[in-house]
This record gives sequence, structure tokens and C-alpha cells, in this order.
Amino acid sequence: MFMERERQTGQEYFGTLLQTVVGQAFAAAGYQLERAPLQSAGGRFRYVKSFSDRARGIIDFQVLVYSDTMWSSGASSRFRVQLTRATEPGGDVSRSLSRLVVEDFGVNILPAADFWWTYNDTDSLGKALAEAGHLIVGYGLPWLAGELSPPLD
Repeated sequence: MFMERERQTGQEYFGTLLQTVVGQAFAAAGYQLERAPLQSAGGRFRYVKSFSDRARGIIDFQVLVYSDTMWSSGASSRFRVQLTRATEPGGDVSRSLSRLVVEDFGVNILPAADFWWTYNDTDSLGKALAEAGHLIVGYGLPWLAGELSPPLD
């Protein structure tokens, strides 16, 4: 496994850990990982589900992988999650996971509504993906399915 890790790019490794940590839970909820090599190479990983009302739920992970260079030495890599309920025609509703949780639902579990999960190694990436995954399952999936709406003020 160690040798395999050395051959993967930072984006590929993120994708592997993403599938390992949250892939099974998303699959159980009916979401499938889109196979899009160019987007994955650029750091975007998308899970999609079609609903019976012809809408689609989309979970996008965008990762920025930093490698040690003279400009970014020691910089943490980071990712964020964007949720979209896509309807036809043009009725898409999109929200970052952190804004949905902190602003819309008023749950101050994250430090800010504009939040990127950061990581420096496999352990911290696994923990960050697990935290984001719990929030997606608890808030994002029901919101995408139209089963959970933020409280009205």
C-alpha cells in the first residue's frame, strides 16, 4: 500500500480515501460516484443521485492539494463540499455544506459558514472526511431529497 500511495497524485489519493471513508454510506443512500477522470485530476469528485421527481442530488468535493515547494512549504491541503439539488429547467439550488449547516440550520458545529476542511496527512484527512460525511448524512442528504428544510426565522 505504501508503494501504491507514492505513485498516486494528491488528487488520486484524496479520491481513494474519499471512497473509503464515505463511499459506502453514499452508495447506501443511492448516490454514485461519477467517473470523470479530467475533473478528478483537477480535484473535483462528484456523487449523484436521481430522484423520482426528476430532480438530481449532487455532492461535489473540491480538493486543493498542496505539495511542499518553496512557496507552499508546510501548507495544509484543503477541501470543501458543495450540495446542489438540480431540477429542470434551471431551478437549481446550490449551497456549500458549511453554509447549509451553520447559516441555514443554525448549528455552530463548524468554526465558520465559509469553511474548508484542512489536512496534512492520512490520519487528519480521514478525520476531516468523516466529519464532513457525518454532516452530509445528517443535513445534506435529507436537504437534497427535499425531506429537511431549514427553520424559518
